[in-house]
Amino acid sequence: MILHLTINGREQAVDCEPYETLLNLLRRVGFTGAKRVCESGECGACAVLVDGRAVDSCIMLAAQADGSRVTTVEGLGDLRDLSAVQTAFADNGAVQCGFCIPGMIVAATSYLEENPEPTEEQIRHVFVGNLCRCTGYVKPVEAVLTAARRMRSGGNGD
Repeated sequence: MILHLTINGREQAVDCEPYETLLNLLRRVGFTGAKRVCESGECGACAVLVDGRAVDSCIMLAAQADGSRVTTVEGLGDLRDLSAVQTAFADNGAVQCGFCIPGMIVAATSYLEENPEPTEEQIRHVFVGNLCRCTGYVKPVEAVLTAARRMRSGGNGD
């Protein structure tokens, strides 16, 4: 079957099998920021935005995204132009091994669109779906608070 998706701002027609997950499709076409870990929607490492909403791509069939805008962590920014959340993660030392970080950045980006003035408790609740063994969540939470502050003031910290 042919799916019509907009991936990171670029319209694409992609062939896929009816049983293929969105994670597998994205990785197959070259977007490797979403990580394959639990494959059961428990860890959040595979999070991507589908029409602006964070989803675990390991449990979503690719066919369910037909006609949608899909944004991976690669589509949020690049080394020359990081998003506010990506910049804040770097500035706050929130990246350790980096395996779970793309999913955390995607989840935080989605949440900040809904709630530009989050509390620490709210951010911790958002990260319930993101398993991280390295950071202890302190630095990522600080990073999201920093990103929120910067976004409200109209910048990303550059």
